[in-house]
Amino acid sequence: MIRTRVGYTGGSQPDPTYHQLGDHTESFQLDYDPARISYETLLEWFWKEADPAERPRNRQYMAAVFYADETQKRLAFETAKRAMGGRSGPMVLPILRLGEFYRAEDYHQKYYLRRYTDLMREFSGYGEREFEDSTVAMWLNACVGGYLKREELEAEVERLGLPEAERQRMLSLGKAALAHRRR
Repeated sequence: MIRTRVGYTGGSQPDPTYHQLGDHTESFQLDYDPARISYETLLEWFWKEADPAERPRNRQYMAAVFYADETQKRLAFETAKRAMGGRSGPMVLPILRLGEFYRAEDYHQKYYLRRYTDLMREFSGYGEREFEDSTVAMWLNACVGGYLKREELEAEVERLGLPEAERQRMLSLGKAALAHRRR
């Protein structure tokens, strides 16, 4: 994965905000390299956390898959069907056409990471968009949020193919982030 950002999509109101969400859903946008990971694999990861048979409680926080084209739509339905595992009953988790994605307010971006001033100092020279789009910030946010284990971080750092100094910096920051891991 290259970067993530949180925001709002799926609704009709232009320029939604957290307090004026309208009919949008809070969501995250993921940029990835299809040469390294497939859309289908990302969906399989998603279905490990989301139950396709679970009806959303409300629009704001519902789990959903938003697809950009017909291939993504087909894969979303195919992987959801596999995730159902032969269970009876309808598949009700929404799979919807992606509309415009509106970035959430800055304070929502990299939410877990922002709580640690020692780690945030590493980004003091970044503008807000540069920080939001940072691959390093994405991985550190996952570490402190409790979504990434040390071995996974190390594997990702290796996969990035960074120069040695940058690789060591990333591992050092990752270890610091893991020390703050959300319990």
